[in-house]
Amino acid sequence: MTLSAGTVGSRLARVRDHLRAAQIDALVVTHLPNLRYLTGFAGSAGMAVLMPRTCLFLVDFRYVTAANALASPLDGRITVETFDGSYEEAIVDVLRRERCLRIGIEAAYMPVSRFNAISSGLAARAPLPVGSMTGAPALVATERLVERVRVIKDDEELAVLREAGRRLGALALRVPELVQEGRTELEIAADIDAAMRQSGFSRPAFETIVASGPNSALPHARPTDRAVRAGEPTVLDFGGVYGGYCVDLTRTVQLGAVSGPQAKLYAAVREAQTAAIRAVRPGVAASTIDAAARSVLERHGLGEAFGHGTGHGLGLEVHEEPRIARQSPRLPDQVIEPGMVFTIEPGAYVPGIGGVRIEDDVVVTRDGCDVLTRPN
Repeated sequence: MTLSAGTVGSRLARVRDHLRAAQIDALVVTHLPNLRYLTGFAGSAGMAVLMPRTCLFLVDFRYVTAANALASPLDGRITVETFDGSYEEAIVDVLRRERCLRIGIEAAYMPVSRFNAISSGLAARAPLPVGSMTGAPALVATERLVERVRVIKDDEELAVLREAGRRLGALALRVPELVQEGRTELEIAADIDAAMRQSGFSRPAFETIVASGPNSALPHARPTDRAVRAGEPTVLDFGGVYGGYCVDLTRTVQLGAVSGPQAKLYAAVREAQTAAIRAVRPGVAASTIDAAARSVLERHGLGEAFGHGTGHGLGLEVHEEPRIARQSPRLPDQVIEPGMVFTIEPGAYVPGIGGVRIEDDVVVTRDGCDVLTRPN
């Protein structure tokens, strides 16, 4: 999607707030979804150097024309540069030219080989004069400086996600027709993928899951050549990319008569999803939403059958923040804020009976949430 000057300016300003808090002179952005968020660029290679007053966008020969077309309406907020050597050499040249000393890198995404190449390139040259002092540039590992901003969707993003959710929800009404006795999981998955493209999605957001019978008890089963049979549940988990943004949905369908245990399983998961959606509102912890779903399944004796989290954030990537799950000492338990978009997808998986997962996407509003993937 083409970004407006105001949107780019707002996003850069919010990330710069985090740069100041981290006391770094520049952030080298290499993770392509983060680069797309800040610039609108959707190519396969590029880097940005974000500094307090400028944002330099480095691309190789292949992308110069596209990058200039993106930057030209942005009123100087993004400056495009190209180079003849490698990206690593170009970054070293820029950082030294701009006299950056504390240089943030995206630790979760920069390969060790690239880190070493930039570090050695900076160390191989004389210290930089900064005022009356000299100093050696150093790379500083950072975490989530751009992602903390991305978690709250702006108006342009919300418009795309709402339309994507509407389209996926409409498609979900037709998908059960594809589940017919004798058809294989692979055939059904291929038809779902084709239907998503016909609905305006550029591609699937992940490999479509079609899991029938005993495979439905595997939370992340992959489609096989197993044929669907009457009297068995089939879990259908699919998502698409629309305007660069990902949406994700799961339905569980049944052919023929539904057994008592299967009916109870479905009813419990549906009740758990309803409870979790009702718990979504600004100010609550993400773990509170997870607990709302988990407590329902525990009350039905299905606590051990629900082993994954209740949801995950959506955006330029299909798995983003916030993480809607139980508290963990290793991961943040985020407070829910308006503008967050995430899935609500409790499930229960019982070998010998089958599995059920029901998933919808929600956007947090001022007083609760809107479900994006259900028809109005």
